[in-house]
Amino acid sequence: MFDSGVGGLTVVRSIIDQLPNESIVYFGDSARYPYGPRSLEEIRGFAREIASLLLDRDVKQLVVACNSVEVAAIEDLAATSRVPVLGVIEPGVRAALRATRSGRVGVIGTEATIASREYDRAVAATGASVELASAACPEFVPHVEAGDTTSEELRGLAEGYLAPLRAAGVDALILGCTHYPLLTGLLQVVMGPDVQLVSSAEETAKDVYADLVRGDRLAPGPPVYEFLCSGDPESFRVLGARFLGPEVSEVRSTVLSATARHPWS
Repeated sequence: MFDSGVGGLTVVRSIIDQLPNESIVYFGDSARYPYGPRSLEEIRGFAREIASLLLDRDVKQLVVACNSVEVAAIEDLAATSRVPVLGVIEPGVRAALRATRSGRVGVIGTEATIASREYDRAVAATGASVELASAACPEFVPHVEAGDTTSEELRGLAEGYLAPLRAAGVDALILGCTHYPLLTGLLQVVMGPDVQLVSSAEETAKDVYADLVRGDRLAPGPPVYEFLCSGDPESFRVLGARFLGPEVSEVRSTVLSATARHPWS
């Protein structure tokens, strides 16, 4: 599994809960996060590099636990990988369609995810009569990665980002970034108690479960959890423990390409 940082650990949590015997190797590209402001071509290059690293470890399944990577590269990865490749967008859409009562659904994500309109295409592919309203929230990921989920600055950002979705009257909101489940308290306050917040983590874990069952590839256990990152391992461990829990006991740094820097540097 991989993500631009620690956000994908929300998906890991659901997979561990549903598949406690499965071993997991997780890579967080913390030296190059956030991916949202980057071009799709650049993100695609990062994805190929990380997928190659994980496939060399003889994994039996690849989970793209990052919306920005999925919109940029999942088709490419699925075409070139020797193992099944699963993403988070379709599971999130399925959950939102079950949750909405009015047929008005919102989605929030990074700039890359929202600009790609992949959620619009995923909703259209279901044939459901649903109106989808979208909003990019570019500053959410840096705040979450900094451990901030409650500051006045963040609350002000949320009010501004979500105002169009409140005006659109959405009653289900897809959290189109794996970092956003850590903001559910804030998002619920801003959107109001009648809006159902939809995280793709649990639904994605169900897809992982189903794929392993169909392929008769369930592991007998005991599981081994391995965490890799491209940035500072201790910072990743501390923040990762907030997302996942005590399973993040050790993190190893893995150097990738020379482009391992923030997009604004």
